Amino acid sequence: MLFEPVASMTLLRGKGLGLEVVLAERDFDEALAELEERLAERPDFYRGTAATAAFGAGVPDPEQIERLRAALGGGGIDLTALSGVPALAQLALGLGLTYVSAVPDGGAELARRRALRPKRDLHLSEGARSLAADFAGARADIAERRRQGETSVRRAILSQAQHRPPESVALALVEAPPTTLYHVGTLRGGQSLHNVGNIVVIGDVNPGAELVASGDIVVFGSLRGVAHAGAQGDSGARVYALDLAATQLRIATFIAADGGERARGSVQAEVACVQNDRIAIVAYDRVENLLGGTVH
Repeated sequence: MLFEPVASMTLLRGKGLGLEVVLAERDFDEALAELEERLAERPDFYRGTAATAAFGAGVPDPEQIERLRAALGGGGIDLTALSGVPALAQLALGLGLTYVSAVPDGGAELARRRALRPKRDLHLSEGARSLAADFAGARADIAERRRQGETSVRRAILSQAQHRPPESVALALVEAPPTTLYHVGTLRGGQSLHNVGNIVVIGDVNPGAELVASGDIVVFGSLRGVAHAGAQGDSGARVYALDLAATQLRIATFIAADGGERARGSVQAEVACVQNDRIAIVAYDRVENLLGGTVH
């Protein structure tokens, strides 16, 4: 079957809940090639939709319908119906498709319906006429400004004070607050920890190891190495340990090379601090009572 080609005819268009493939008055082979090209450009755009093939007054043969069905199937489109003259009804039934009788051309039918609509005169109120004139004047004013190279809307003239750059903000160096260094594990001879702030060791500090802190030193274990608390001059810093047996204790500028003046019998948690210009060591549970009023 051959149809006369009409260049203005839309090949593929949406209709209702599906698609309509318009083959009326077109050469079938050319239309099919154009359809395959359009589907190849957007392979997934129409996927999952149903389509009706509109043949107008022509009657295709079954082989052409199968070729059309295959082309549409390649784009994920299901051919479900044929539209045209009544002679298509038997062909559609034999191919398992639905037959849809031909309807007048959509464009002509739309024009016919518009011609039948009653004419309505448009009447504007006085307020509406005033607004229309205002808008027309505004558009003319904007067009004139653009021709003169100005902006569409006039901008307020800024005063010299508004043009003045903002005053510069003075920057100040803010020192970071002291931190606490936590170490879990035994510190062996030759190892050392230094921190601007406090040092907390969860473990033992063996002889030959060194702790230096600008704040306090706390050892949850045996302290048998060198400990220097208040290293930046804080004589109020303290050294805490579960077993305080340091080879050298230093707090600020005070040094106790022999373990300091001790007030203990058995091994227990102790605190080293400065008392009366020397380093004293007292039991942890008695430090506030013995040194509360005299600790520097």
